[in-house]
Amino acid sequence: MPSKTRVRDLAAATPTARDRYIDLLRVASLGTVLLGHWLMAAVTVDADGRAKVGNLLAVEPGLQLLTWVLQIMPVFFFVGGFSHALSYRSLARRTYGPAYAAFLRARLQRLLRPTMVFIAVWGTGALAVQLLGGDGPLTDVAARLVAQPLWFIGIYLAMVAFTPPLLRLHERYGWGAFAALVAAAAGVDALRFAAGVPFVEFLNFAFVWLAVHQLGFLRADGRLGAPAVPAALVIAGLASAAALVAFGPYPLSMVGMPGEKISNMSPPTAALLCHGLWLVGAVELLRGPGARLVARPRVWRGVIAANGVAMTAFLWHLTAMLGVYGALLALDVPLPAPASAAWWAQVPLRIAAAAVVTAVLVAVFRKVEQPAAARPAGSARRVSGPVAALGVTLALFGVLGLSMVGFGGLLEGHTAMLVAVRVTAPAAVVMAAVGWLLVEAAAPRRPRPGGGATAGPVPVATSGEG
Repeated sequence: MPSKTRVRDLAAATPTARDRYIDLLRVASLGTVLLGHWLMAAVTVDADGRAKVGNLLAVEPGLQLLTWVLQIMPVFFFVGGFSHALSYRSLARRTYGPAYAAFLRARLQRLLRPTMVFIAVWGTGALAVQLLGGDGPLTDVAARLVAQPLWFIGIYLAMVAFTPPLLRLHERYGWGAFAALVAAAAGVDALRFAAGVPFVEFLNFAFVWLAVHQLGFLRADGRLGAPAVPAALVIAGLASAAALVAFGPYPLSMVGMPGEKISNMSPPTAALLCHGLWLVGAVELLRGPGARLVARPRVWRGVIAANGVAMTAFLWHLTAMLGVYGALLALDVPLPAPASAAWWAQVPLRIAAAAVVTAVLVAVFRKVEQPAAARPAGSARRVSGPVAALGVTLALFGVLGLSMVGFGGLLEGHTAMLVAVRVTAPAAVVMAAVGWLLVEAAAPRRPRPGGGATAGPVPVATSGEG
C-alpha cells in the first residue's frame, strides 16, 4: 500500500469539505466482500483426489440470512454514484470542450490498469500450465473461479459510462429518475416471472444497479440528508424484500447459490434492489457516528492507505484464498467437512493466511493502481466521446465475458453464455484490451488560458471526487 510518508501527506492535504464517510464506506464494503468470499469458500477433496470448491451457504442453508448483511455490493455502487456525480461536474467545469472522454479516462484508469494486469498474469499463467501439461487439484477450478469477481468490474464500467446521461436526467427529474429505474426493474421481473418473456431478465443488470447508483446522485445533492429519508428507505426496502422472498419466486440468499434456478444476483432481481435500498438507508442513518470515527487522524490514514490498494486487493483476494488451500493440499493437511466444528476452528487461521497472501500480492501489484501523472496540456490529441464510449463498451463486454468463461481451456476454445452470445476467453481478452487502449487514449483538450490542469487522475485523499 502507499508509503507511510505519502499517506501522511495525503491526510494532511485532505480538504475540510471532503466527505470522508464516503471513503470509509468504500473501504468497508470491499473489505466485507473479501471476508465474505473467504468465509463462504468450502473446499473438499473427492474420492478421486480432486478438489472441489463449494459454498458454505449451500451446506448450511440457514446461514443464507447472513447475506442480508454481508451482500454489501449495493453500498459500493451507491458510493460510486456519489463520487461519479462530483467527478463529472468538476471535469465539466475544468475541461475545455466535451468532458465525456476525459471523465471516462479519469475514472477508469485506476480500474482498468490493475484489471488488465490481472488478466495478463492469470491468462499467461493458465496458458503456460496448459501448454506444459501441468495439472493440480485446484488448477481447473482456480482458472474458472478467480475470474468470477470480474463481473463487478464490468458492471462498474457500465455505471461510469452511463453517468453523464443519467446525471442529466437526475438534475432534471430528481427522485423521478430514480423512481423510473425502480419501476423499470420491477417491470422486468413482471415480464420475466409473470409473462415468461425470454432474456428480458438481463436488462436488470442495468436497471437494478443503476437505480442504486442513482441514489448516490441524490446523496451528492443532499437529498438523503433528513433522517426521515434513510429511515423510509430502510423500512420500505426491508419490508419489500421480505415480502418478495416470502410470497414471490425469489430465493432467500442475496448472493448466487450453486444449482439454483433463480438467483437474486445473476441477473439481479427486484428483491436485490429492495435489499440495496435498506442497506443504503442503513449506512445513511449511521453517517453521524461514521463521520466522527473517520475524523480521527489514525482512522483516516488507514482509510487512505486501504483506498489506495482496494482494487488490487479485490482482484487478487481469491487468488490468495486458493493459494492457501493449495498449500494445505500440498502439505496433506486434512480438510474438515464444511460447517463441521473442525472446519469452523480452521476459519480464523485460513482467513488470516489469505489476508497475508493478499497483502503480499498487493505489495507486488499495487503500483499499477496508483494514479498516473496528468498529461501535459496539448500533449495528446483529443479523442471523441463516441470513440471513448466504444472503448468502455468493448472493455465492459470483454471483462464480463471473461468473468463467465474464466481462464481455463484457452487452447480448446471453451465458451460461456454472455446474455445470448457465446464468448471465448481469447475473444474476451481482446475486447477488454482494445477497449482499455481506447479509454487510455482518451484525453481532454488543453485547458482554457490561465486555467488549471486538465482532468487527470486525482489522488484518493485530496479531492471530493473519490
